[in-house]
Parts: sequence; structure tokens; C-alpha cells
Amino acid sequence: MQPQAIAISSPQSRPAALRLMWLGLISAFLVLAQVVAASARPESLAPLAEKISPAVVNITTSTVVEGHTGPQGIVPEGSPFEDFFREFQDRNNGESNRPRRSSALGSGFVISEDGFIVTNNHVIEEADEIMIEFFPGEGQPKERLPAVVIGKDAKTDIALLKVEAPMPLTYVSFGDSDTARVGDWVLAMGNPLGQGFSVSAGIVSARNRELSGSYDDYIQTDAAINRGNSGGPLFNMDGDVVGVNTAILSPNGGSIGIGFSMASNVVSRVVDQLQEYGETRRGWLGVRIQNVDEDLADAMGLDNAIGALVTDVPEGPAKEAGLLAGDVILSFDGVDVDDTGALVRQVGNTEVGKAVRVLVHRDGGTQTVLVTLGRREDAERASGGDSQDNGQPDTTEKELLGLTVGTLTDEMRSELGASPETEGLVVLSVDEISEAWEKGLRAGDIITEAGQQKVSSISDLEARVEEANEAGRKSLLLLVRRNGEPRFVALNLSE
Repeated sequence: MQPQAIAISSPQSRPAALRLMWLGLISAFLVLAQVVAASARPESLAPLAEKISPAVVNITTSTVVEGHTGPQGIVPEGSPFEDFFREFQDRNNGESNRPRRSSALGSGFVISEDGFIVTNNHVIEEADEIMIEFFPGEGQPKERLPAVVIGKDAKTDIALLKVEAPMPLTYVSFGDSDTARVGDWVLAMGNPLGQGFSVSAGIVSARNRELSGSYDDYIQTDAAINRGNSGGPLFNMDGDVVGVNTAILSPNGGSIGIGFSMASNVVSRVVDQLQEYGETRRGWLGVRIQNVDEDLADAMGLDNAIGALVTDVPEGPAKEAGLLAGDVILSFDGVDVDDTGALVRQVGNTEVGKAVRVLVHRDGGTQTVLVTLGRREDAERASGGDSQDNGQPDTTEKELLGLTVGTLTDEMRSELGASPETEGLVVLSVDEISEAWEKGLRAGDIITEAGQQKVSSISDLEARVEEANEAGRKSLLLLVRRNGEPRFVALNLSE
């Protein structure tokens, strides 16, 4: 019997065979990855929408508004139609002068089975009647229920309502908005344009947006948000609320894919306080601050342009603890401070009465100051005053750093509205091609400090310039007041 021949590939054919084998494996892997991805991504958002919809509510508010006298000046005097329109107005003035009710629509969501509901403050702010309509379905109240306002916060535009329902209500929970990533899927639910319960889908477009408030922390989304969606929830794919739909950016009042939802981590803290106290209780440090730019950092000997620069310390917790104008707050309660916005939010979120360690940059080094926080709401109700500097008048004038400066006189103080105790140098004119002009300094500004030391004469300012040059600084830090408001400005010494 002849032995059976066994085919053995030649050395030249082996690389081609290996390539074919690897290509086959790669193709199989890609197909498997597509199958896994398809199985991980839901074919429909319907199951999630069905789960969370019962907790979303429509809100109708009504307000009594005064009547009006009807149209005036429709036709000019002497017109042949004047008598006709006067008769029409006289006939209808009786109706138009009577008070009437004005209605508005919004959205909200239930956060507890006993009937607490979250919405926007602007939805219910001036309402004298608030009615809640629940999502239709079994186990839900079929009739509209009246709601009462438990508390509201204009700074974050959040309000907490309460209804008395005949049964436990379906509710949703707050998620951790800090875990929301740009590109994550989200669902917006509410009552857009009065059309009733509606859901729209999109992604997280951006994080940490600020619009106008001190405590702003908005999630930007392209999920469709329109009028009537205000106060409605923004859900993640786990069915947790990560935002409260509050505002849109639009030239025509309709959605163009730029909507803003207040982050749930801000909302949940406000809601907790409203539920417990009926009002907010934010921490208060008691300083005026500004951001640190590169020039300020260089003038103050900081390695990086970070922190919050204290421009003034009126009466309050910070002054009692020893914080000074010119300090740069680097950390608060063990957390690094990147800028003024971060500090304001962190202080506001800290418990009133808590003793907090504040790390500051001062006189080229760092110091830790222990501050016991007050309550911001109390401080806002009370009147505060500016701290004032003392010095000796000087009538000398001189050009320095693109400025013509002179010491204050009593007549100047009166003209500028400064207090009699205010001392320093007054800016008489500013070179319009100088850095000082570019940074906003103008005639009438009062320089009270240079190089973080008080100045009351031209010689004081010249000494600060000389000291900065000897120390190798590129710029000099000035504390400037305008209409009583202080701010720091760093000017280049080459001017």
C-alpha cells in the first residue's frame, strides 16, 4: 500500500495563510462587538419612559390681574372713525376694567409618595392658585389636585410644592449629576407649549454652564425643551433625575437644541432645605472677591492664576476671623479653589455655623485662617458697609503707569461720592493707549493700595513701584475703588 500523501505548505505560503487566519479572527471579533453593542443599547426608550412618566406632572397656575381701560390712541384725533371707536371703548370698558384671571403652564415631578413636587420658581412665583395634573393611568389621581408652596429659592429657580393625594404617589429620585458625561443620553419630560405629557431625547451637550446666577451649575442638552417644559425633569438612562429643565437659548422662543437644566446635585440640596426649613440656609463667608488672572498672579508672586482674590472684607465672619483684602483664597474646607464661582458655590453649600479652615496666600507665603460661617440670607437682609482706608492728603500730581494721579482733597471726595475717611490717590486722567486704559481704569477712580500696601501720597506709590522693580516683578497690583466698589488691577511696570 502506498503511503497517503500529506500536504505540507511551503515556507513561502505560510505568511499568506497566517494573514488570512488573522483577518478571519478580526472580522469575527468585529461582528461579535457589534452584536454586543446592539444588545447593550435598547432598541426603544419606551420601557424607560413608561417607568418614569407617572412621576411627571403638569402644573397650571392662575393669577388675578387688574383690568385695563382698553385700546387707546387707535385712531388720530379728528378722524372720521373717532366717534365709532370712542363708542366701542365706552361700551366695553365695563368688562375690561374688571379684574380677571391669567393662567400659565409648567411642569414638575414627584419626589416622594406623600406628595412633594419639584418645579421651577418662575412657574409658580406670582400664582395664587396652583393645580397639579397627574399622568393618566392606574394608581394615579384622576382629578387635578391643588398644591401649596412649601418653599422657593429664586437664586436657583427651584420651588417645592405639596399635594394631598388619596393614595401613595409614584415618584422618582435624584441621581448624581456629577457623573453625567458629555455625550450621555438623557430624556426630558414635561408639558411643552401646553400639549400635555411629552418626552424628548438627546444627549448631554456640556457641563457646568453658568447663565446669570451665583449658584448656577447647568447641564446643557439638545433634548427638545420648550415653553411649558420649565420645572420638568431631565432623566439619565437609569431613570434618575439629573437636572431640572429651566431655560433655553433661542432667537424665536422655540427649541433650537440648546437647553439648560439645573444640575440635580444643586437642586437636591435646595430641596432638602426647603423641605426642612421652608427656606434656604446658605453659608456666608463675608468677602468681596475677583478672579486671579496671569498679571495678578505675577504681581502677587503666585505660580498659577488660580484662587479667589479678596478685594474687600466688610463686617462679617471673614473680618472677625482675620481675612484681609489682598488675600488669595487657595482652598476652602480642604477643597482647592479654582475661581470665584467655585468658591461661592462651595461656601453656599456649607453648613451655617460651621468652623472652616481657609488657606490663603498672603505676603508671599500661605496662612490658614479659621472662619465660622454666617448665614447669607441674614446678611442680605442686613445693610453692609465698605471698609475704609486712612492716610494723609497730598496735592502732588504725577504721571505713573499710564496714569496721572493726585491725592484726594475734600472737594474731590464730595464730587466722587467718597466717604470723608477715604484716603488714597485719585486718577486724574488715563492715557488712552496705555494698558491702564485697556484694563478699564478711568478718571475718578481712587487707588487705595499698591503692592498690597496702603498709599496716601505720590511718594508711597513711587516707593511701591521701586520695590516691585527690585523684586523682579513684571507688574504692580493696585486696589482701585469706583463708586465704593473695590477691584484689583495689575499694571505692567514697563508702562
